[in-house]
Amino acid sequence: MLISWTKLLCLLALACSLWVCQRQIEQRALTAEEMGIIPTGFEAQANPRTTRNTPCNTVESYFIDTNYLSHYPLRYLRVNFHWMNSSDSTQNVPEAAATEYTKQILHAMNYALANNKKMWLPHGNDTPVHPINFRYVLTGRPDDPADDGIYYHYDDELYYYVHYRRKHANLYSRAVFDKYGIQLDTVLNIFLMPHHPDSVASPTYPAQGVGVALRNATKVAAQWRQHWEQRTKDTHWTYRGVINHEIGHLLGLGHAWVYDGCDDTPRHQQKCWSRDSGPGCDTLASNNVMDYNSLQLAWTPCQIAKVHRRFADPRQLVRKLLIPEWCRLDTTQTIVIRDTVRWESMKDLNGNLYLAAGSQLTIRCRTSMPPGSKIVIRPGAELRLDGGVLHQACGGVWQGIFVEKAGTQEGRFTLLADGRVRDVYQP
Repeated sequence: MLISWTKLLCLLALACSLWVCQRQIEQRALTAEEMGIIPTGFEAQANPRTTRNTPCNTVESYFIDTNYLSHYPLRYLRVNFHWMNSSDSTQNVPEAAATEYTKQILHAMNYALANNKKMWLPHGNDTPVHPINFRYVLTGRPDDPADDGIYYHYDDELYYYVHYRRKHANLYSRAVFDKYGIQLDTVLNIFLMPHHPDSVASPTYPAQGVGVALRNATKVAAQWRQHWEQRTKDTHWTYRGVINHEIGHLLGLGHAWVYDGCDDTPRHQQKCWSRDSGPGCDTLASNNVMDYNSLQLAWTPCQIAKVHRRFADPRQLVRKLLIPEWCRLDTTQTIVIRDTVRWESMKDLNGNLYLAAGSQLTIRCRTSMPPGSKIVIRPGAELRLDGGVLHQACGGVWQGIFVEKAGTQEGRFTLLADGRVRDVYQP
């Protein structure tokens, strides 16, 4: 019995020592004053700003750091498709087949985005392969449950496409967009048009897949019906390259064989359609999405960065074509900072932000927190807002910044270079 009491006393002593030694973590919300929040109306201009003379607008700041992939949420670009046909329905894929065929084409387009390929040029390069980090979403009108985002139009005046330097060329005409475009302010409209039959009949007319990007819509011309009839099962793979190419233009990318603002897309003569096109093509052919070639599968880190810079810039039209995932809190996309990190690009987070003990995060640019979200700074961690703006990009409010304290260690929030905190809920 004596031994049992001795054991019990030892266990109690151990429990007490653990309780005494364990640091109690306290959490508190920073006050408006501690976050540097200025009362409404105190300043003439209180909106989040996009500063020009900072890293926020440089392409280099948007290169994906593959060590921190969770810091780059996947973006979703809304699209719809319009099939153009003549009134006698002889010039394009039959309407009855268009829905399924469209879904196959969209699958091929997204498959290419999800499976980025290594650049062929320059031969023997060490250009890394980064995730492209956006996908297309077929989008109908929100007030019509039956609208699947796939439309079919019969119009003898507007159904066809004629390339430049030809009679009746309509390459740059927006007439078909103006008449049939749907949700042009929030959805990228893709028009699938046949070449004019008179053009196809000419031996000098190139009736291959070709297109043009015009601000918020694109035309893609091909011999859709002929190819669909010849190879019904797999022709959708044929067109994913040319459509992604034209959308690339809308996202701010230029042709890669000339200087396009990217050092990882070398200039070249554009002489080889594929690696087996002729002498020397085994090392001279390109596979870049913005070149003319048989594959159009590779996106370089710089090209991807240019796209995501546009996605993040509130001034850009293309941002309005994205599904605003940052307008709702997704706790499964919480970001945890565990070491020393600098954010020198504009960001829109989908979840909460936590700084683990001992970590440091410096924010240089506009960073949006989703509605209802919060930032938590663990003991010994530091958040530095160095000229950046923390705000809520959808007109809502977020919970603000919380610091934790354990013993003498407390999380720190530091304001530098006119950093600002906006849109925090004030009870």
